[in-house]
Order: sequence, then C-alpha cells, then structure tokens
Amino acid sequence: MVFDCGVWCAKYLLCILNFIFFVLGTIIFGVGLWLAVDKHSLIALLKLVESERIEHFTQTQVIEQMAYVLLVIGAVMFFLSLLGYLGAMRESRCLLSTYGTLLILLLVAELVAGGLAIFYKERVRSESKKFLQTTITTYTLGENMDASSLMWNQLMGNFGCCGVNDYRDFDESEAWKNTKGNRTIPDACCRLKDVAQLVPRDEDCATNPSESNSYYMKGCYEVFTEWLIRQRELIIAVIVTGIAHLVLVILAFALCKAFAKYDDMRL
Repeated sequence: MVFDCGVWCAKYLLCILNFIFFVLGTIIFGVGLWLAVDKHSLIALLKLVESERIEHFTQTQVIEQMAYVLLVIGAVMFFLSLLGYLGAMRESRCLLSTYGTLLILLLVAELVAGGLAIFYKERVRSESKKFLQTTITTYTLGENMDASSLMWNQLMGNFGCCGVNDYRDFDESEAWKNTKGNRTIPDACCRLKDVAQLVPRDEDCATNPSESNSYYMKGCYEVFTEWLIRQRELIIAVIVTGIAHLVLVILAFALCKAFAKYDDMRL
C-alpha cells in the first residue's frame, strides 16, 4: 500500500522504536533467565563475595527475586514491542489498536502508582522502613554471613551510613548479638580507609564509635533517599521514558486512523 510521506515516516519510526525495545526486552529477559538458572556464575563474575561464601549467598532468595523482576519486565517489553512492530509492518489496525490500548493501560497504571506513592508518602516511607528493618534482623558476621548482611555491608560502606535509622537497628538481630563480640557497631558503619575490604580508619571505631570516626548515627534510609533525589540522570531517564511512552501511543493510533483512511479509499 502506498502512503504519503508522513504516514510512511510514522510507520517506520514506530517499527524502529519497537525493534529497539524488542532487543532490550530480549536482553533483560535473557539476563533474568540466566540469574534464575545459574546464580553461581554471576556471583563469581562480579566477585561480590569470596568463593567460600558463595554457597551461603545463593541459599537466600535475593538473586531469585531479582531474576523474577527482570523476567517480568523483559517479558512485558518483549510482548508489547513485538505487538507494535508487527502491527506497523503488517499495517494491522487490530494489532495497533491492541498495542495502543495496552500502552495506555500501562501508562495509567504507572501514573496511579506514582500518584498513590505521593498521596500516601508517609505510609510508603513507613512501610519501606519496616521492610528494610526486617532485612536487618538477620544481620550477622563471620562465615555464616548471608546475602542480606553482605548487602548491608556494601550499602553502609559505599554510602557512609549505619542501619536504617542508626546503629541501634542492629539490636534487633540476635545473630548480630551472638557474633559481634565487643563491637558496638559493624565495621561497615565506620569511616573506611578501604571500602572493598571494610577496613576502618580508626581501629577503635567498632568498639568506641563517635561522630568523628563513624557514621553510627546516620541512617541509610535518609542517605539513600537524598542520593536518589540528586540523581539527575534518573529523573531525565524517567521523563524520557514517559515521553517515549506517549509518542508510541500517538503513533499507534495515528497509524490506525491512517490505515483505516487508506482502506476506505481502496473500497
């Protein structure tokens, strides 16, 4: 079917955009599948933990949960982009209208979720803190260190913070009480001279913490929240994603209308 320049450009722009999202969705789905099937190779590749701790790390559900999230995101991107690509290439109004409708529903769901998060800001804040505090109740040291403990060490060491609210959060962990010895705070809460190895600048920091040698009164929740707010790239990415979402919806329904018009002209 011969179209004018505008319809032709819209058709192939929609094809190109959906092809890009199709490739990205396939990659994300593949990574999720890899994580779900083979966790050991990922840990060894990224060198997150020493080899003797890998078994303890993989016994937890952290990697499985991340894999499931990636699988869902990848599958949604794969399905929607394939639907949009085929709809544009085959000039199918049915596929394009289905594609556009699903995109609108997804956009509405995102806006509702964002609106609820803003409207119930304090509740979201409270519930997220509670969730983080549940992960700290298993914090421990030594050879039995699990994924949650390793995650907290990395978070505290890299962001310069301690616990969810402060160092007292660790009192909720019986494992911490049994393994801490004479420590008052974990080494990761100290001001570090070697972040990778969690080596404190002050050797007495863990047993005698202060504002000068540690971050023992600075909670990670507030620090991480402030860090997210400062990430302009993240804000730009969200805006660009929203604009791309709207463009895809407009292109899909514009092509539906154009194809209908050309079908009527042929009759």
